[in-house]
Amino acid sequence: MKKTIFALTMATACAWAQESAPADANDAQPEAAPAPAVQQQQPREQKKAEKASWPVWLAFNSTKNIDVVGFRFTLPYGSCEAITGFDLGVFGRCRYMEGFQLNILRNEAEDVLAGGQAGIYNTAGRADVLGVQVGLWNEAQSIRGIQAGVINIANAVTGFQVGLINRSESLYGVQIGAVNVIREGEWPFMPIINIGFESFGSPAF
Repeated sequence: MKKTIFALTMATACAWAQESAPADANDAQPEAAPAPAVQQQQPREQKKAEKASWPVWLAFNSTKNIDVVGFRFTLPYGSCEAITGFDLGVFGRCRYMEGFQLNILRNEAEDVLAGGQAGIYNTAGRADVLGVQVGLWNEAQSIRGIQAGVINIANAVTGFQVGLINRSESLYGVQIGAVNVIREGEWPFMPIINIGFESFGSPAF
């Protein structure tokens, strides 16, 4: 009987020792350091164009983000956000043009042109043109008015193209020249004169 009680006592002691050992090991492990907080990047705010302090702005290779109201003279290059008035010089570029660009080599209105361009190379890349383009090469996304030059190119025309080569995707108006192309018209190619009755937008006349 004594041997049986002794054996049960030893078995209980061994079982208790095995259960307490993992708990002690877990208590001994150091706590993991907290993960560093991820800093969220704040979106950058687009800087607004500042207004030119004078009605006459001289741009000597200037690319300032300004809004000119009056006259800008570019010698030889100038780029800005917007012009309301006149842009005169050699190579003038802006995002919004309301008025007249009269630069010898190139006139460029990246988004909106309301007025006219006269020079060797005239472009209004991504917007409507309201008015006139006169030069050796005239290019616009869409135009309501007149393109007059050696080469005239536009996606949508409501008005007239007059030149040696005239090309448009869609036209509501008249082309006059040696080569006249309206890619989506009834007559995609016609020499001398071509007439179109479709436009991306509603007709202007």
